[in-house]
Amino acid sequence: MSALRHQDNVMNVTKSLSGLLAILPLLAAAESLVYEPSSIIPPPPVREFRGVWVATVNNTVWPSKKGLSTAEQKAELIAILDRAAQLKLNAVIFQVRPACDALYASRFEPWSEYLTGTMGKPPQPFYDPLAFVIQEAHKRGLELHAWFNPYRALHPSAQSPVASNHVSRTRPNLVRKYGSYLWLDPGEKDVQEYSLSVVMDVVRRYDVDGVHFDDYFYPYTERDKSGKELDFPDEASWKRFGAGGKLSREDWRRENVSAFVRRVYESVKAEKPWVKFGISPHGIWRPGYPSQIKGFDSYAKVFADSRQWLANGWLDYCAPQLYWAIDSKEQSFPVLLKWWSEQNARGRHLWPGINSIKVGAGWQANEITNQIGLARKQPGVSGHIHWSFSALKNDADGLASALESRIYTQPALVPASPWLSTNAPGRPSFFISGLKSGNLRFMCGPAKDTQAWLWVIQTKSGGEWQTEIAAGGTRTRVLGDFHPDVIAVTQIDRFGNASQPVAFERRG
Repeated sequence: MSALRHQDNVMNVTKSLSGLLAILPLLAAAESLVYEPSSIIPPPPVREFRGVWVATVNNTVWPSKKGLSTAEQKAELIAILDRAAQLKLNAVIFQVRPACDALYASRFEPWSEYLTGTMGKPPQPFYDPLAFVIQEAHKRGLELHAWFNPYRALHPSAQSPVASNHVSRTRPNLVRKYGSYLWLDPGEKDVQEYSLSVVMDVVRRYDVDGVHFDDYFYPYTERDKSGKELDFPDEASWKRFGAGGKLSREDWRRENVSAFVRRVYESVKAEKPWVKFGISPHGIWRPGYPSQIKGFDSYAKVFADSRQWLANGWLDYCAPQLYWAIDSKEQSFPVLLKWWSEQNARGRHLWPGINSIKVGAGWQANEITNQIGLARKQPGVSGHIHWSFSALKNDADGLASALESRIYTQPALVPASPWLSTNAPGRPSFFISGLKSGNLRFMCGPAKDTQAWLWVIQTKSGGEWQTEIAAGGTRTRVLGDFHPDVIAVTQIDRFGNASQPVAFERRG
């Protein structure tokens, strides 16, 4: 053997020994890696509703313009959901019925022109935006609430010809011309049946997590060319259904809306009890409530007795649109928030709408972060909703960055709804593998005869707990060479109820 070959062999052996010596500690660690069942209880995860509105009317948020291809529409939806998940939001409120049209395959109403530019024309290649956004939201552990406008029939932004299956063509007797809008008459009994059928069709056919109304009931005041206020043209329905009764015309209008709200709530609960029903009324119920408050009178102008709905428990969450600044004395955010919390005798969820879109347009980001701080301190308030996604997409004045780095530091579960169910799922199954190799993996399965909506995965390492919320379809998680001191898994059901956690603790 030549001296050169001998030297090469020596070097190869040396390298092999060095490599073996380098992995011996890892092999030893793997041999000693043991996880045993533990009675350790991890800290409860944060509970806070963190929602965002995604408006489709007039292409406000999505789609960004009419006529996008199916691939472009889907890509925009994915970007919205990815952004929501990145910011640790947990719910998207998606407008599916802007004005008696549909952003889904409706059995009653035409495809919205905001998709293709033509009312009644479906996307091509065909897909169902609502089914798609639900599926993708759930993959990310996000709730998807379907947002309906119950009475608006045609928006002034509509430009295409009205489709033959639009309600103004099929049932013109239910529709009223009011200013620049077409409006369903809430006083018509058939209108209530029609709008309820539209809502319940979605509840039955789609796996939505919530049904949502905003602040439009009777329309906001329109004026003629001279500036005179126009009264809503419901003389015919008033004479048929209200004039012979004991209620004034104004009280009759409020009763029409309230009766419909109650029917929607009861119908949703009868069909799918876990689907939440929520309303986002105007933030001022009436001027003078409380005494310093001035502004629009939603009780008298759009005939929305939102305080009654909350007091009677005809909704699962109330999201009053508190779109004013903290220091605005006559519409003070904290003063109104406290007033709403005092009306909530039945303990429904109170999640104020906050005007995030004003950041960069008169407000600084700290106005919104401070409002969230006040909401967290107000008893009875357990979340908030951003108006709208546009403010979070563009990071106006650093708002989204501040939310991500300072406000939403941990993921949060949507608060449970104990008036709907308190039956927590049993303890899930939980197994850890890869102990010999040191490449940890665990598997989890729902408790017997249950389905997991979400998983809360918690790990403790170096005295610190970390929390992850994963979609219910998750069954395995690879930890690799991350070997925490404790691993705990909790199952969450559709009502937000949590199982007892199952924990494993590292020994040795």
